[in-house]
Amino acid sequence: MHWEQLLSLKRQGDTGKRLRSEQDDTRLGFEVDYDRIIFSAAFRSLQDKTQVIPLSKTDFVHTRLTHSLEVSVVGRSIGRLVGKKIIEKYPYLKDVYGYHMNDFGAIVAAACLAHDIGNPPFGHSGEKAIGEYFKNGNGLQFKNQLTEKEWQDLIDFEGNANGFSVLTGNRPGNEGGLRISYATLGAFMKYPKESLPKKPTSNIADKKYGFFQQDKAFFQEVAQELGLIPNKSGSDIGYERHPLAYLVEAADDICYTIIDFEDGINLGLVDEDYALEYLVKLVKDTIDSAKFYSLQTKEDRISYLRALAIGSLINDAVRVFLENEKAIMRGQFPFALTDKSKYKAQMNDIIQLSVKKIYQSREVIEKEINGYHVLAHLLDTFITAVNNKFEDKMTNYDHLILKLLPEKYQVEKKNLYERLLHISHYISLLTDGNAILMHKIIASNAH
Repeated sequence: MHWEQLLSLKRQGDTGKRLRSEQDDTRLGFEVDYDRIIFSAAFRSLQDKTQVIPLSKTDFVHTRLTHSLEVSVVGRSIGRLVGKKIIEKYPYLKDVYGYHMNDFGAIVAAACLAHDIGNPPFGHSGEKAIGEYFKNGNGLQFKNQLTEKEWQDLIDFEGNANGFSVLTGNRPGNEGGLRISYATLGAFMKYPKESLPKKPTSNIADKKYGFFQQDKAFFQEVAQELGLIPNKSGSDIGYERHPLAYLVEAADDICYTIIDFEDGINLGLVDEDYALEYLVKLVKDTIDSAKFYSLQTKEDRISYLRALAIGSLINDAVRVFLENEKAIMRGQFPFALTDKSKYKAQMNDIIQLSVKKIYQSREVIEKEINGYHVLAHLLDTFITAVNNKFEDKMTNYDHLILKLLPEKYQVEKKNLYERLLHISHYISLLTDGNAILMHKIIASNAH
């Protein structure tokens, strides 16, 4: 792969070239990506989507929105530090093409901002709930009418693929979705493959999938424009990662490891003594003991350790990337950057403690159970109405249900797979609160 190709400013529908050397530095194309994401309805809805702990009882807890903003800040730092070294190593990128170190930071920050934009309500159990509806619920009736890959898209509903749809999906009069640059889309694509074959190798790029069958053609266009390396054969589509996707993933890994842990401590789910024991291992080289002991409150002490821990992990992710840059550019680095971190053991210890004390707390489990019930009910109600309309046997009740769909979702889909995915996509973009409210409205007025 070649950096000048990987940093493409091209957008969906462009006919001419966009050259970095001709960009207006006061409003750079990659920064436009960031702005478009932050002003999008799908991004705004993350303010009422659970990160881990349901929105309740406290000011401490992160939503998907605050998490995404924090990941983008960490990603920008990692991107700039890497960009500085890449520009030094390949001066032609600046001299010939006009790229700067901050471009790397802007691309990674925008991709980080969008990294959870396709995630359904109720955390990761939301993805599973949509998949379960098709695998074991009323959605099972459609299996024999779909191709194998279309069916896999539904039973293994994936927030990353859904996010690609959010960023790029066409609507009448709104071709190309948010029209994000191909460089940012490449950095966003952590799993550049389709839903089958499932986990064909242990390569990190094969862990999940990154696009639905309906988005296949445009996905391939982006991958080819960026010069990503194909790694599948026959009719299967998959590529090695865009190098900056490793940085997006590292920023996310760093934030959820440290910040979910911080939430757990501030909520009293994890003892402060544990926090000190676990976080000090990450910051022993940078901690100012006098400053630490002068802090009066638990929140301030934990906040100080968190900031230092994130700094240590950022510098280490940059080190791992730069040491392996040649292998990454050849598509021969099948790991996450944190897999090769010198702090891997410490990160694993924190994650294991978080799983035990936070992710399996009663509040989280109750939220996930509720999510299964709510999402299955909404899927069933809307899919029935949409299919009845298509088959010309719509009841008055179906007619009323479809009036609940926002205007932009009032589109005819001729194909069963597209109808099922369309409703799944709509429900996935509801907030936690909206999903619960709509479920209550429909359940209390059940015909």
